[in-house]
Amino acid sequence: MKKWFLSLTTLALVLFASWKWLLIPGIEQELNKVASGGSLEVSEQAKALHSSLVIGDLHADSFLWARDLSKEADYGHLDLPRAQRGNLGIQVFTSVTKSPQGQNYSENSADARDNITLLAVAQGWPPRTWDSLLERALYHSERVSALQRSAPEQFHVVYTAEDLRQVLKGREQGANTLAAILGIEGAHPLEGDLSNIERLYDAGFRVMGLQHFFDNELGGSLHGQNGAGLTAFGRAAVQEMDRRSIIIDVAHSSESVVKDVLTLSERPLIVSHTGLKGSCNSPRNISDDLMQEVAERGGLIGIGFWKGAVCDNSPGNIAKALRYAIDLLGVDHVALGSDYDGSVEVSFDVGDLNVLTAEMLRQGFTEKEIRKVMGENMRDFFLNYLP
Repeated sequence: MKKWFLSLTTLALVLFASWKWLLIPGIEQELNKVASGGSLEVSEQAKALHSSLVIGDLHADSFLWARDLSKEADYGHLDLPRAQRGNLGIQVFTSVTKSPQGQNYSENSADARDNITLLAVAQGWPPRTWDSLLERALYHSERVSALQRSAPEQFHVVYTAEDLRQVLKGREQGANTLAAILGIEGAHPLEGDLSNIERLYDAGFRVMGLQHFFDNELGGSLHGQNGAGLTAFGRAAVQEMDRRSIIIDVAHSSESVVKDVLTLSERPLIVSHTGLKGSCNSPRNISDDLMQEVAERGGLIGIGFWKGAVCDNSPGNIAKALRYAIDLLGVDHVALGSDYDGSVEVSFDVGDLNVLTAEMLRQGFTEKEIRKVMGENMRDFFLNYLP
């Protein structure tokens, strides 16, 4: 029997548990909401500035869902038509391969039933993905490549700094191509095998988060059970990622893992989607002191758009979180990390990103600060650290 077959008992449990995903209409509408409450007025000054910006975002989970991202939807947070309307130029799309049932910010077991297995079956992913986290990541890469083939003028996957440079050059000349960078949210798709770093790299992945909501073979999660640092396997994985110029993301890693990676890695890190403890005392956020260490090593911190990261997800408060981050870390180390389509509620989708530009202007940010935070810092970081 082929390796990808689940046992009959497991398959029966999966199908039984997943019936609600199949029968409840619009499961994504329930998980990826845009809060109602009226739109923020955007001045002509803000619109003009926004249209001139390089805009980038460090984290979106859009390929987790079954939507055709080439078409505009009236739900979810990101698709190509809305990205064009919001002037989004660079986006890291991450592959979510495992999510524990009862997911929370305090404590999750690696042995908890996995929500992504249910989603994979319900959405008709290939059977090879049902019991392999590696195959789930590879399948997401295939979907990304398929979108490029179907919409090459609107979407281009970048693998190198030169690829990114060419997309940005085209945008300067009037193209509206979105530069897509692939990442994994948690390195459990390695499945304990260092050679899978090469397989994922060959499939296009250039950003690797070490943990997600549970402890894994590499070390402890911020939301796991042991709070441990890097394991021997984790140390070897970090060194191999460095060797291949893979950008390491510690957004969900335990503080011990973050400290270990800072000691071990020779390259700057990103914290792709987060808040700052001093502006939002949430268990989702690591300490300000540790964030400062990441920044001092040349790292980049993406400020999220959802309550778990910033406590109040209104545009005004997100701008305040960005101001706090600039004052704490320095303007060169702050970026956007929306967590669009990451099973969170936001107050504006990608098509309305100009409300954030408007709010930053309203709060007295300088044009230089706005340009850097909205995308120039991310652009420069990836031009420096992609292969």
